[in-house]
Amino acid sequence: MGSVGIVTPQIFHFAEPLTLECNRTLPSFDLIIETYGTLNSDKSNAILICHALSGSHHAAGLHSADDKKAGWWDNMIGPNKAIDTNRFYVVCVNNIGSCFGSTGPTTLNPENVISDDENTSTEPPVYGPDFPLVTIKDWVKTQAMLSDRLGIEVWHAIVGGSMGGMQALQWSVDYPERLKRCVVIASTPKLSAQNIAFNEVARQSILSDPDFKDGRYLQAGTYPRRGLILARMVGHITYLTDDAMKAKFGRDLKSGKFMYGYDVEFQVESYLRYQGERFSENFDANTYLLMTKALDYFDPTRDYPSVAATDAIESTEPAAQLEGSIAASVKSSKNSTQVELEDAVATLDEIENDRQQELSALKAAFAHTQCQYLVVSFTTDWRFAPERSQEIVDALMATGKPVNYINVDAPHGHDSFLFDIPRYMGAVRGFLTAPFISGKSTATGARS
Repeated sequence: MGSVGIVTPQIFHFAEPLTLECNRTLPSFDLIIETYGTLNSDKSNAILICHALSGSHHAAGLHSADDKKAGWWDNMIGPNKAIDTNRFYVVCVNNIGSCFGSTGPTTLNPENVISDDENTSTEPPVYGPDFPLVTIKDWVKTQAMLSDRLGIEVWHAIVGGSMGGMQALQWSVDYPERLKRCVVIASTPKLSAQNIAFNEVARQSILSDPDFKDGRYLQAGTYPRRGLILARMVGHITYLTDDAMKAKFGRDLKSGKFMYGYDVEFQVESYLRYQGERFSENFDANTYLLMTKALDYFDPTRDYPSVAATDAIESTEPAAQLEGSIAASVKSSKNSTQVELEDAVATLDEIENDRQQELSALKAAFAHTQCQYLVVSFTTDWRFAPERSQEIVDALMATGKPVNYINVDAPHGHDSFLFDIPRYMGAVRGFLTAPFISGKSTATGARS
């Protein structure tokens, strides 16, 4: 009911070289996509879906009648759903660097393909660890190239959750005239130090696996399964909340009693291991490494240097040197509490100054955008907390851009963007079908 039905992926080959931000060049590349709905005659009803870290082009529907699992956003995309395929032509593209069909570490490297007569190596001619690091900006660039190939000059909307929201945001900055609406869900203007730290722990889990073999595990006939399982377990913990895990698992034991060993005893351990095992069977380790680095690198303000938000505090002349031991003793006896308070005030001033500089940089990046925005956050998301979405909203409102903001009460943590939450789905549907406000206008951010 309400499904787009059976869908068939399409592959687009781009023969022209692609220069990446890392200054390396792909001689050519493929993008695999899925489409849902019908493109109208003037191509004005197209919506681009950007996927998250572990996502793919398969956002809705089934690949066969026997397929038991629908696309990752099937509850969002389909007839009469929030992204209504009776009304819109929906395109979901798999990013380069992925392992689901677009050019990436698991696809053939043209420079490694040699004739049978010359072939003296057992190494599969795939990119493997030789695939270059990519960025959100690179992905958006290839998506714009796909837009040209599809003949879509302006997207009705570009929509994404988590890492997908970063791509939507980057689109609005890099190609402001090519989208009318931008939907940024459970995302952030850039990763915090804590988020980068989580990604680094995940990467080290893979890199330290003896079976990783410097990324050439296919040649060695191995696979860093244990490292990928651990990486996914770490990531999965950050997608959920303590309350959600407590409600789902508590301290329940798998066998009903302590086994006094290091095998699975608690239900939550069993769940995490299952998630890790399943992920390791369907995802590539090199892909995981470069995807997390793309997250770390994301910063739409990089081309828009921030300006000092406040004037530098003028330095004062040092106080006159005290004379005599009594005077010196009085000065040194100032209690440490006062010093600590002064240090705390200085730290708060630094934090506020940093916040103002980041706001200034975001304002500069958004100054030339032309689309309307919907920003969605979730109350229990601590990976990309609502405060990070509000940074985006504050910068948009400060530059007079049309923006709607909703903070949805949901118990699922960061994963909330994947759930069928009526208020969330209704906000997306309403935004996509509302009349477009042309020109610059004063934003009316709706917070709740």
